[in-house]
Amino acid sequence: MSTSQHFDQPSPTVRYEVRGGAAVIRLTNPPVNGLGDTVRAGLAAAVGRAAADDQVHAVILVGDGKGFCGGADLRQFGTPAATADPTLPDVLSTIGQLPKPVIAAIHGFALGGGLELALACQYRIAHPDAKLGLPEVNVGLIPGSGGTQRLPRLIGAVAALRMIQRGVPVTGTEAADLGLVDACVDGDPITAALDFLRTQVDTGTPGPVVDALPPAAATGIDFDAARRTVRPSTRNGRAQLAAIDAVETATRLPIADGLAAERATFLRLLNSPDAAGLRHVFLAEKTAAKATDIPADTVPRPIGRVAVIGAGTMGSGIAMAFANGGLPVTVIEQNQDALDRGLARIRSTYETSAAKGRLTETQARERTALIEPSLHFDAVTGVDLVVEAVFEDMGVKKEVFGKLDALCTPGTILASNTSRLDLDEIARATSRPQDVIGLHFFSPANIMKLVEVVRGKATGDDVVVTGLRLAKAIGKIPVLSKVCEGFIGNRMLTPYRREAEFLLEEGATPQQIDTALQNFGMAMGPCAMSDLAGLDIAWAARKRLAPSRPKHLRYSRVADILCENGRFGQKSGAGYYRYEKGSRTPIPDAAVDEIIRACAAEDGIERRTITDEEIVERCILALVNEGATLLGEGIAQRASDIDVVYVDGYGFPAYRGGPMQYATTLGLDATLGKIRHLEKIHGETWTPAPLLEQLVAVGRTSF
Repeated sequence: MSTSQHFDQPSPTVRYEVRGGAAVIRLTNPPVNGLGDTVRAGLAAAVGRAAADDQVHAVILVGDGKGFCGGADLRQFGTPAATADPTLPDVLSTIGQLPKPVIAAIHGFALGGGLELALACQYRIAHPDAKLGLPEVNVGLIPGSGGTQRLPRLIGAVAALRMIQRGVPVTGTEAADLGLVDACVDGDPITAALDFLRTQVDTGTPGPVVDALPPAAATGIDFDAARRTVRPSTRNGRAQLAAIDAVETATRLPIADGLAAERATFLRLLNSPDAAGLRHVFLAEKTAAKATDIPADTVPRPIGRVAVIGAGTMGSGIAMAFANGGLPVTVIEQNQDALDRGLARIRSTYETSAAKGRLTETQARERTALIEPSLHFDAVTGVDLVVEAVFEDMGVKKEVFGKLDALCTPGTILASNTSRLDLDEIARATSRPQDVIGLHFFSPANIMKLVEVVRGKATGDDVVVTGLRLAKAIGKIPVLSKVCEGFIGNRMLTPYRREAEFLLEEGATPQQIDTALQNFGMAMGPCAMSDLAGLDIAWAARKRLAPSRPKHLRYSRVADILCENGRFGQKSGAGYYRYEKGSRTPIPDAAVDEIIRACAAEDGIERRTITDEEIVERCILALVNEGATLLGEGIAQRASDIDVVYVDGYGFPAYRGGPMQYATTLGLDATLGKIRHLEKIHGETWTPAPLLEQLVAVGRTSF
């Protein structure tokens, strides 16, 4: 049995003891053992103590709690603690120069700086299920403490670039196959490390150091081709390009020069607006799943089986989303042809994913097998959750919910996929409004990450918590919304499209508007996006809302006339653009220009030259003003939730942080000034949001 010796501790977040001649240095900085200032200082002190102790022959680094180390402590970003000495590169240099073998014993996760810490050690062992990765590109950075230089030397440039550019972790088993770790081990990481030291390591020698390896071979890699894979709309494109450059450097320069170049790039990116925006989105996505007014100990309802009503595009996509999360799903349709089309769509999607290597053939078969078709509505009996995905019509939905109320067992959650209808009215069609919730998936539902979880006036807290946690469990990003026309996303989309349509009448073309907003960073412009979604969907909503529309406010009829002419977008081969058969490429159409000119003339609108700057300002500030309005009304819990909706659901550039964060970077006072100027020119539609006025009046600089 090994003996254990305890000492005064190096810091509040690092623990030190000696077991059987090995110094055990334990990171204890929950929740992920982030490499904050006290951890870095503690590591340096602990390594120094081990170096000076002749009775210590080896060092074991291990993490407390759920994992080894999750990298930088994001709580310290932007504070003096983040850059306090010793820096992480200094600590890693000290570890690498230690004349005693150092082993990283990894369980749970070693991510970002955590993996860079492990790469500085001479040996690495990992639990087979541990996650190892360098995800810095996801927050607009590259690894800044040797990851881009040491990883290619250890596992080759091809595999390293794949991990660094994509920011996707590998398992311990995969890491062993790559040569990233020396062994996979089960059980207690310290015990496993002691066994590894005893059986695999000559503790009388320092051990192999990655820094001693030559530059990585560039065999089999085309860096220019890798750069071409980064599209202008890629949310972290600048970081990905910097990562490619850094890995290429690892194939050309000695380690010291490569580390210096990597650090310079990291610091440049760290202070960039892009990284700030991506960090904001990263933290916002983590926060969005938390309901601020529901007790943390609220118990969610168990969900073991799901039913989806409707096998159309949305219904089949929702069914795949649940199957992708491992849940069995019954898809219910009222006629065989519709059911067959839905199942064919599902099979085709999984077969295509397998053919492209996104899934294995086994995974594709397993997920397909989880989806069971049915023509019988009473198949909802006994399921834990039903998601209605039928036509967006209040009468149809209320009829469906009345049937569900009669057939479903007590406690079954009844969810609607409505994108804008009044959930409270739908709930009143049942005798159990506390069980009714909105789960608004975005199309294609099996791919898009966002789910608006809509909370009705009577929705139970446990149902809300279930919706939020279930969405996370199937790999989605949930955002909680209260009930209003269009909830968060589509309510804000209305003024965004309004300004685009007004700009068309005033002199812009569809392609100019789309190009200007894509250059701003939007994944698609509003005209092309409308064509993709189908102009008839928004048309139906406008017709439904027409009686309540204020008659004195300006209204553009362009989209209505396009629909009256059968131009519904890509589905009909013509919308704001025309489309060749079998092609999704938008082609400018003179017929649309004529419709726009005719509408402008009939409404007495004088056409003029429109600048790209005006297009961006009016469309984006329309989003901001409406977002501030609904935030003030309590529809959204937080401004950052609104940012998540627009980044993950509507293609807003993540590196700008979302519309509310964008307004913060402009300055709330400057934003309000621009909106007031637009109000003077364009009138009542630009009335500033009361919340925005209130925040500026008291000197607030953010939402």
